[in-house]
This record gives sequence, C-alpha cells and structure tokens, in this order.
Amino acid sequence: MTHSPQSGRPRARIPGPQQPPPPYPRIRAGLWKRCLGGGLALWALTAVIAYATGDTALLPTLILLGSFLVPVVFVLWAYERHARDLGGSAILGCFLTGGALGLPGASVAGSYLVRPSWGMFVCVGLAEEAVKLGALVFVLRRMPGIRGIRAGLVLGAAVGFGFAALESAGYALDAAVSTAGLDPRALIETELLRAVPAPLGHGLWTAITGGVLLSARRPNGRFRLTAPVVSACLGAALLHALWDSTRGIASWLAARLAGSGVERRLFAAGYVPGPGPAEEHLFTVFSVGLLVLVSLLGVAWVHSLARRCPSWRNTP
Repeated sequence: MTHSPQSGRPRARIPGPQQPPPPYPRIRAGLWKRCLGGGLALWALTAVIAYATGDTALLPTLILLGSFLVPVVFVLWAYERHARDLGGSAILGCFLTGGALGLPGASVAGSYLVRPSWGMFVCVGLAEEAVKLGALVFVLRRMPGIRGIRAGLVLGAAVGFGFAALESAGYALDAAVSTAGLDPRALIETELLRAVPAPLGHGLWTAITGGVLLSARRPNGRFRLTAPVVSACLGAALLHALWDSTRGIASWLAARLAGSGVERRLFAAGYVPGPGPAEEHLFTVFSVGLLVLVSLLGVAWVHSLARRCPSWRNTP
C-alpha cells in the first residue's frame, strides 16, 4: 500500500555526489596565446607612441612589457601544459625569486668582467647558474613533495625566466639612458634583440640544472649534490659562457679569415674589436651560426631529460 505525499508539505532534498575540486587552479586553455597577442599589441603601440612623441613617461611601460612579456608567456605555457599539479605558488615563487636574485647576481658577476676572456665568461656563467640554482632550492626547501625531472624542468625554467626578465629590464634601461639623453630607438632595438632569443637562454639552462637536481632529490625533501648534478651545472655554465662569448668568437674567426693582423694583436691583449667593413658579413654568419649551435645543444639536452620522465606526456 502506498501513500501519496501531502500537498504543500516541504520535502527534504538529498544532495547528489559532488565532484571534488581539482587540486590546482583552473586556467582556460590558450591563456598564454592571449597574453602573447595582447602583450605584443600593447608593446608595439607603446613603442610607436614613445618613438613618435619622445614621451619619457612611457619608458617604464615599454621596459617592463618588453622585458617580461616573453618570460611570462613561456612560464604560462609551461604551467598550462606540464605543471598544473605543482601549484601556482611554486611556479610563481620560482619566477619572482629568480628575478629578485637575478639583478644583484648579474651585477656582481659583470663587475669582474673587465677584459673578455674564456676564464671570465666561464666564471660569470658559473656564478649566475649557481645563483639561479640556489633560488630554486630556496623556494622548494619547504615543499618536500615536489621532486622529479618534470618538476625540475618547469620550475628551473621559471627561475631562469624570472632572472632573464629582470636582467633584460636592466639592459633596456641602460640602452635608453645615454650621454646624449634618452634614446627610445636604442631601447626598442635592445628589447627586440633580447626578447627573440630569450626562450633559448637562461630559462633553458636553468631547466637543465633544475631537472637533474630534482631528479636526485630524496623523498624526504633533502637535496643531494651528486655527480650528475655537478655535471649539469658545469654543462649549463659552459653553454652560458659560449652564448656570452659568441660575439668575441665570431670577431676572432672573421679576423682570422680576413687576415687582419691588428685585430689578432688586440685579441691577444684581451680586447674584442668590432668587425671592419670587410669582416661584417663573416661576423654576422659566425654570430648567428654560433647562437643557433648553442641553442640546439641546450634544446637537445632538455629533450633528452624530458624523454627520461614518464610523467612528461601525462600531465594534467
């Protein structure tokens, strides 16, 4: 025998099962693309107005956009593709800490670079890579659960991009301020020259050292200074030194092929002269070729580390 429910009497509603919220913040797919497109449009508009009017009030916007756009876009892309489960605080902390330590570290290392030489470039590379790796360890010291190659690649790249962003801002400001006053043209050229190869520089090198460091991290969170970690640091520093010395190597090769003995004597004294009229084409070819070679070596190294990580293709 059944009873129909009385009309007008409230009935209890039993809520159905709810899906637990994801452990990482939701980010709409393609955010990095919209950031890149909008940032480029805004930077181009600001550059045109600043160059046409000479308004110095636009220089901070131009410097910040030009220096931070590419690093921020690549960090967003890495987070969206491979690091949602690591948490936004980890990747943001790595980016900001790498930037905060980047300017002092680059300034201290650059102050000793009086005469370009292989020893000087290697020392600068070792110093800056050590600063960035120290920033990564500092951020993750209280996050023992973050370890593995994938986490190291992404968070190491975030540290390197934060370093590169603040360093590029310093170079852009230095180019804008000259003895003749403010030079918006030099500022724009400097930002373009540093923004285009930015993904193949600091972010790539620190991704290598970060991936190897976190792959050797213990389950209890302790970092280990193993032989592969030391080898990765030395290799990243060597790539860094090769990148920084590209202009000097290209000038030396162009002078050797052109047969100009004066330039060779200057090189022996520790100076890097600019290419002469007969050496400009050779200098350009060697400069671009060496940059491409160093970039390919770094990309191949990161690719080999990613292939060793089973979770690289199975990320959220």
